[in-house]
Amino acid sequence: MENLIAPLIAAPLLGAAVLLVGGRRLDRVGHWIGTLLSTASFVFGLILFADLLGKNAEHRTLTQHLWTWISVGGFQADVTFRLDQLSMTFVLLITGVGSLIHLYSVGYMEHDERRRRFFGYLNLFLAAMLLLVLADNYLLLYVGWEGVGLASYLLIGFWQHKPSAATAAKKAFLVNRVGDMGLSIAIMLMFTTFGSFAFGPVLSHTGDASEGKLTAIGLMLLLAACGKSAQVPLQSWLGDAMEGPTPVSALIHAATMVTAGVYLIVRSGAVFNAAPDAQLAVTVVGAVTLLFGAIVGCAKDDIKKALAGSTMSQIGYMVLAAGLGPIGYVFAIMHLVTHGFFKAGLFLGAGSVMHGMNDEVDMRRYGGLRKYMPVTFITFGLGYLAIIGFPGLSGFFSKDKIIEAAFAKGGTEGWILGGAALLGAAITAFYMTRVMLMTFFGEERWKNQPTRSPEAPSAEPAAETRGEHSEPHPHESPKVMTIPMIVLAVGSVFGGAFFSIGDRFLHWLEPVTGHSEGDSPLSATAVTGATMVCLVIGVAIAWARYGRKPVPAVAPRGSLLTRAARRDLFQDDFNHVVLVRGGEHLTRSLVYVDHTLVDGVVNGTAAGFGGLSGRLRRLQNGFARSYAVSMFGGAALLVAATLLMRAV
Repeated sequence: MENLIAPLIAAPLLGAAVLLVGGRRLDRVGHWIGTLLSTASFVFGLILFADLLGKNAEHRTLTQHLWTWISVGGFQADVTFRLDQLSMTFVLLITGVGSLIHLYSVGYMEHDERRRRFFGYLNLFLAAMLLLVLADNYLLLYVGWEGVGLASYLLIGFWQHKPSAATAAKKAFLVNRVGDMGLSIAIMLMFTTFGSFAFGPVLSHTGDASEGKLTAIGLMLLLAACGKSAQVPLQSWLGDAMEGPTPVSALIHAATMVTAGVYLIVRSGAVFNAAPDAQLAVTVVGAVTLLFGAIVGCAKDDIKKALAGSTMSQIGYMVLAAGLGPIGYVFAIMHLVTHGFFKAGLFLGAGSVMHGMNDEVDMRRYGGLRKYMPVTFITFGLGYLAIIGFPGLSGFFSKDKIIEAAFAKGGTEGWILGGAALLGAAITAFYMTRVMLMTFFGEERWKNQPTRSPEAPSAEPAAETRGEHSEPHPHESPKVMTIPMIVLAVGSVFGGAFFSIGDRFLHWLEPVTGHSEGDSPLSATAVTGATMVCLVIGVAIAWARYGRKPVPAVAPRGSLLTRAARRDLFQDDFNHVVLVRGGEHLTRSLVYVDHTLVDGVVNGTAAGFGGLSGRLRRLQNGFARSYAVSMFGGAALLVAATLLMRAV
């Protein structure tokens, strides 16, 4: 069965090649080719999954060696794939959710002239992401890592004729390059420390390395994870990336790319387990980001950017869990999977709303849409209930486990991390209820209103071609869009319970990630009760502000925190002042040093020798009498010096 691992990647890679090279003759069928090959990859994944289920836990690792990529002296890099319980989980998520998003895109991108190319980029992204999670060594993982970065750049900037989209793509690309430097340095450190960058030698010999080296490797891996998973301090690209088509947001920023950092940390668990300082840094980054993203999500009127803040926050929960070590590895991945269901469903629901609202993204111009879009309302509502942790839905099982694991860390650290996770749960309930109320309830604020507002420019180019004051006529999306939303809603409802019954997900991943119960000062019942209290508080505050009162057409000025959240807590301002202006001042300083010191020394030396040679040249005037006088003077000095020495 291991021979099916390569076709998993080859199917979408073939689709990308055919669609991007095949030309316009494939315009009419290109979208179906991309969807078919994505689905074929999912079928291969199901076959391999069934094969793994038929094996004992200790034999659920398949490897497929294709060829030796590089062999120079003691340096050898192989193209080898590894399929185990962890990578299998990602394969099913990537190909399953990815295929649904392909199907959704058939309807969403129906009128786009470059739809074939869009599906080619989607296939390329799937192939790169599958390579990332199936690689058997960090160098091959790095190839997939960079492939994902390239595909995301192409997809975010797909409508590059819009300056905002082109800028967002460049921003995502550059910020991710910072994280990629961390991964490349980590790989170099691995090779110099272990003589290899394959998972087996590195992860099984961490005891042979010093804690300092492992800490350095862990911190570099964390830097890489921060870039791909939009964690503090490399989170600034995620909100702007909403300029891409909505299916891109669902695929990249909900179910796949932003989870790559979580995969990297969990896969490298042996390194972090042996480097407590690096592990602590992971938990701090996760705790800070889950609150950071939640606060930002509270103040966004753009529905996609509100969900982007939510994604940042939920990935923060996963990173926090991954930083807890064996206590949280399983629950980080469990929340990653359930999040893939409900967040992809929420993004697709947002795209459905935009599809029926002339591509309007400003929630202040929504309201009362539940009666016009019943399927979208129900599926979006189920995703909403799942993400806030409503009892019985998927988020209730996965996020509560992370909060329990945070408290199980023990000591003061456990209380701080658990408290942050609970606070994040309350804020999540607030901002997601706000999104729900502003979109589907209340008065119909879109009537007799211009399509777009300066504060919420449309993310979709179609709105730019419509009349500035054309009134939307909300309607339900076609079945090719609603069917994927329904399937994801089913996962949002039942996924968590399915994984939790009999601890089946824990038993599935434990052979790869390990598991420890920890030492929680609170019982599971107490944690669940506290989480429910936070949920009710968040929902109640949102209802009081947005359910009982009319939503103003223009956002009020708000408090300092609200204004800061609208500006993404000044993350771009900080980057501009510290990095952009700091880089400018550094560059100017280097130019000044170069011009004054380096050029001064070089030019001064040249000028000195030039002046000296000019003066010496005067002695060579071509007159015999001058040379005779010089010879007589020299002889006289020589005689005088000789007599003086004898006299002394």
